Amino acid sequence: MTTLTRALAAVALLAAMGTALPALEAAAAGTSTTGSTASQADQRNVERGRQAVDAGDWERAAMFLERATDSDPRNADAFNLLAYSYRHLGRIEDAFEAYGVALRLDPAHRGAHEYIGEAYLLVGDLAMAEEHLATLKAICGGPCEEADELAEAIAQYREGEGQ
Repeated sequence: MTTLTRALAAVALLAAMGTALPALEAAAAGTSTTGSTASQADQRNVERGRQAVDAGDWERAAMFLERATDSDPRNADAFNLLAYSYRHLGRIEDAFEAYGVALRLDPAHRGAHEYIGEAYLLVGDLAMAEEHLATLKAICGGPCEEADELAEAIAQYREGEGQ
């Protein structure tokens, strides 16, 4: 079973359970019900993954972020960064799956909406990119960096279509 498949199964189980059983959810995720759900090791893996992303070392980023999402399947930021890494590795289907997990965990995750919109442009789906831009604008309620960057990517995509 792949990392993403396990994560999707965990997210589906947590969603099905709702909030009625937080202690059981926490036990299944290997976390406590108070404070952060991420262990120090999870946090280190996310930070190392973020550093690798900043350095453009996509393989290394994916490795650390896979570890983080395996052990903490409720970390939307880690899934977003994992998807971003997959996208840069050309693993677009894996990227869409990981962005989907990030957005199921946090439907208002601005970074995930921006990056999945950019991923949709890579596969030629302008309508879905625009849908995520509209969602971002609603989430932000005014100007925000993520919406501005996705709007710019859409404008560049449209310019390229006209050539």
